Amino acid sequence: MVGLAAAGVVAAGGVVGWLAVAPPELLKVGDGYAAKIVCSNVFLAGREANAVLDADVQAPGNPILRLVRVSVDTEAQTVTAKFMGLFAAGVAVYRPGLGCASVPDGDLDAARAITLETPPAIVPAGDQPWPEGGHAVSADPEVGAILADTGLTGPNMRAVVVVRDGRIVAEAYGDGFDPTTPLLGWSMTKTVNAILVGRLMEEGKIGFDDRNLFPEWTDARRHIKLRDLLSMTSGLSFNEEYGDVSDATRMLYLEPDMAGFAASQTLVAPPGTVFNYSSGTGVILSRLWMSRLGDGQAALRYPREALFGPLGMTSAVLEADEHGTFVGSSYTYATARDWARIGKFLLDDGVWNGKRLLPEGFVKMMGTSNGLPAGYSQLQTWVQGPHESEDGKPIGLPADTFWLEGHDGQTIAVIPSAHLVVVRLGLTPWKLDYWPEKLVKAIVAAGAG
Repeated sequence: MVGLAAAGVVAAGGVVGWLAVAPPELLKVGDGYAAKIVCSNVFLAGREANAVLDADVQAPGNPILRLVRVSVDTEAQTVTAKFMGLFAAGVAVYRPGLGCASVPDGDLDAARAITLETPPAIVPAGDQPWPEGGHAVSADPEVGAILADTGLTGPNMRAVVVVRDGRIVAEAYGDGFDPTTPLLGWSMTKTVNAILVGRLMEEGKIGFDDRNLFPEWTDARRHIKLRDLLSMTSGLSFNEEYGDVSDATRMLYLEPDMAGFAASQTLVAPPGTVFNYSSGTGVILSRLWMSRLGDGQAALRYPREALFGPLGMTSAVLEADEHGTFVGSSYTYATARDWARIGKFLLDDGVWNGKRLLPEGFVKMMGTSNGLPAGYSQLQTWVQGPHESEDGKPIGLPADTFWLEGHDGQTIAVIPSAHLVVVRLGLTPWKLDYWPEKLVKAIVAAGAG
């Protein structure tokens, strides 16, 4: 027995040594993810660190994440996550105006060197009706009753905002969340990023048929056009799986230069011929439009100056990676009402307060298929809902409906013919089989009555 005990001690010591010296990349991904999510929710949303760790990181069910522990340094504005509180440290740092960044190489000095020197001010909304101000005054009792049905709003709903004819007609919030809470849109950020491309297009600084997009693309990648990236048909290799160490998780939590990693992928299909959903494409687009501005600070200011400021989105932050490239695939935080401003802006064809901010026809491409069967549009949106695009059985929504969609149940449905926007945010993993289409269909029916 003594010998067995000694062998057990030796084996345990070996495992500890291995975890300390060469932890598996999967643990590094888990700790990097935990640090980043906690950091953003603490420093942007004002939530308590351990509550975020429990609800946002651990509750969805990954067993590895249940063993992660986090510590917050409020003075240094950093969050560190470690497996079992000991191994594979992941670090994230908060930078004012740029949100939190994963720092997978541990070089906090380099990360802090990226600063937004003079964040453009956004005038806070007054007591005018939304969207001119922050006061939601309209009310539709029938839609309000729909939002009271948890079967329609779904598990772990955090916010639902319904906009009809330019006004908020109903809204609902989950426990612990309210109209002032910034919420992560995940891949709805891809559409925000596309809008920024459109703003530069309206200024004549970029075009759909641009090619030779990066100096390092001297091979067949030089034939990739901007429109190929926007429609997710670039032909670049990218694995979007999230259960293991994939291209997507490596980019987000192991690579300090996300755009450089994504742009280094090989061409596996002729541009414009094959659909491949890719978060790598989102950060490539960010690197591209930022480069067209020619000045680092101008690029870092651009989301506020070109989009968030004009729309009055006082809460919105598009986060940047360690090297200062906006993570245009994944990381925008905004209140539900500010997400609704994005929806209304698209509903109004890229016009805000009577001023055209996007080229004519740009938003129409968001409701137009890229020509391939997956249900994706020509412009970083979906033309079918999360479940419709999987089984090909439309639920009966108006034909002009298009969607912004993000991980774990983030959606915005935009329906021009019904003058309707429905924002639904939460923490609702795919395995829970929630259908936002049913919520939207009930709201459409209420308006038709």
